[in-house]
Amino acid sequence: MRPKTGFHPNLIVRRGKAEDAGLLAELGARTFSETFASDNTPENMTAYLASSFSPTQQAAELADTSCFFKIAETNGVAVGYAMLRSGNVLDDVTGDRPIELVRLYVSQESLGSSVGAALMQACIGEAMRRGYKTLWLGVWEHNHRAQAFYRKWNFQEVGTLVFQLGDDPQTDILMECSI
Repeated sequence: MRPKTGFHPNLIVRRGKAEDAGLLAELGARTFSETFASDNTPENMTAYLASSFSPTQQAAELADTSCFFKIAETNGVAVGYAMLRSGNVLDDVTGDRPIELVRLYVSQESLGSSVGAALMQACIGEAMRRGYKTLWLGVWEHNHRAQAFYRKWNFQEVGTLVFQLGDDPQTDILMECSI
């Protein structure tokens, strides 16, 4: 059973497109910083943000046919986004026809307003339309809020992996669910 989703009436979720590279770079860097800056060194955050959220990197991901983006907007303002990516499945992921939920980021001011649920629902729908049967992800071992959110969507822990943040190797929990 999936969580009930009562979305904000002005919330829309749309597909990301090539011209969204700058938007995703800014939103990704901001939401990642809001969530993780207080738990990491400024040097490691700067290194990670520069490599992962530059407009050039976002443009490359948007152009990659194995990637798919969903952007949540409230009153025309982007408040979150999600990224799905096919291929490169880790050994601990054993579900049938898996696709990775690489990112599901919501701006600080929109946490608790169903933006995350709307993005998750959109990602599940898109994955199912494309014939996938399993959604998998990695979530930082200290991000308990995100882990609780994923458990509400029936994700189960299946392993761990190392997530490199600058020069700091961190542990992510691998989770998957059938869709």
